[in-house]
Amino acid sequence: MLAFRTAITAFRRAPLLSILSITTIAFSLFAFGLFGLVALNIRDALLRVEERVEIRAFVTDGTPSERLATISDEIAKYPEVLKVDAVTQAQALERARVELGEFKDVFESQFLPASLDIKLKPGSRDPITVRAVVDRIREYDVVDDVRFGEEWIAQLYRLRNIAGVAGAALGLAFAAVAVIIIGATIRMAVLARTKEISIMRLVGATDGFIRRPFLIEGSIKGVLGGVLALVLTYFAMRVLGQYLHFETAFFDRRLALLGILFGALMGLLGSAVSVGRHLRRV
Repeated sequence: MLAFRTAITAFRRAPLLSILSITTIAFSLFAFGLFGLVALNIRDALLRVEERVEIRAFVTDGTPSERLATISDEIAKYPEVLKVDAVTQAQALERARVELGEFKDVFESQFLPASLDIKLKPGSRDPITVRAVVDRIREYDVVDDVRFGEEWIAQLYRLRNIAGVAGAALGLAFAAVAVIIIGATIRMAVLARTKEISIMRLVGATDGFIRRPFLIEGSIKGVLGGVLALVLTYFAMRVLGQYLHFETAFFDRRLALLGILFGALMGLLGSAVSVGRHLRRV
């Protein structure tokens, strides 16, 4: 409790330095938050595209509807399959006339084959899994052809892997820069209280007693900086969304709380390193 009161007193004694520290932490985390927001929206966009991954198995003409329904039920039991829709020739014709209205007079009955439209579960849409499901579907004697956009799926997952690796590398770089800036900012606060630390050492205060108020102060600054960074990131998202005219996703409560806790951790670590170095010199 005494350490907490000492930390609050330090805020009151040097309000400008405290505000500078919080602002610096906030802008460091703001840059990291902007990158995280971009990475989050790229991931969501790729997931939305991934939801369009679909297998379409065309069946031979004259396949009885009962046989089509039986195969549909069997494929629906595959662990990778989310949903199977059996599309008859009449339904395929009607869908083509709706989707390609300008050519509706060209299509004739029996022009399009019946098919099975297969949607896969999340986590089962990678090229290897899709290819494995397609190979099993091709074993049915009534299946004439299977289309699944193999090249498109491969390109999608290549893009997702590249985005994941690049995101992780840039995220670590931003985090490292944030830690360095935060550590330097808190070190300024520690240096401003050099005389106070020296006096405390002279009267017999232990290193742990001296260190605790700084650790609490650094954590508080980190939390306040994290909250401010979150607010700045939110307003930046809104401004960009209005300017570029597209909807963007924001951090959910769990990610927002993790961001604030990350700020507290950075403040704590920065204080611990700065105070530790200074105590070794006093």
